[in-house]
Amino acid sequence: MRVEIWSDIACPWCYVGKARFEKALAAFPHRDQVEVVHRSFELDPDRAKGDAQPVITMLTRKYGMSEAQAEAGEDNLGAQAAAEGLPYRTRGRDHGNTFDLHRLLHFAREQGRQDELVDVLYRANFAEERSVFTEGDERLVELAAEAGLDAGRARAVLADPDAYAEDVRADEREAARLGATGVPFFVLDRTYGVSGAQSAEVFTRALAQAWGERSVLEPVGGEGGQACGPDGCALPPHR
Repeated sequence: MRVEIWSDIACPWCYVGKARFEKALAAFPHRDQVEVVHRSFELDPDRAKGDAQPVITMLTRKYGMSEAQAEAGEDNLGAQAAAEGLPYRTRGRDHGNTFDLHRLLHFAREQGRQDELVDVLYRANFAEERSVFTEGDERLVELAAEAGLDAGRARAVLADPDAYAEDVRADEREAARLGATGVPFFVLDRTYGVSGAQSAEVFTRALAQAWGERSVLEPVGGEGGQACGPDGCALPPHR
């Protein structure tokens, strides 16, 4: 069975949702027969390469939030991440264009290291002090090497703006065809769709249903899963 995950490295709910899905997958009896493929979805495709700004600033300017609202949202996301055992810096992170990250992820898939690179990029973006957006290509080459990729080949991919660009665009067109307006968006064997960072229990049910049925794509989990879209990232309720 194949599980395709449309996501963006800049999406905090994708970071949390991956952890929740992996908890369900780890307990799934047929986990060794599940192939996971990460697909591209840009939350901010019109942002120029190199145009990075603090996350708090981006939220206030793009979505009309007050600084206090933006900070509260980040604090809540940090708590949600912590509940899944994920580190999350609620202050000092940058936001930028992720197209090159997606190109690298397609290269990594060819090398059998895509999931490793996803994890490295998520950690670098959400947990580390160094930015993935402001230090240029060499920062991305360093992260690619950390994920087990050849640094020289990763550098060559980044130097060629056409390398894997069509693969990224094809993923985005397919997401639109499937009706995905935000991420994370999980498609299980082209049978069931799970939208948002649902609970591990929802993913467990979806895996079982998709394993037993191969039919028309059906939504699983209702409206409860938080996601990121063009209008921003859903905020978890205050506890």
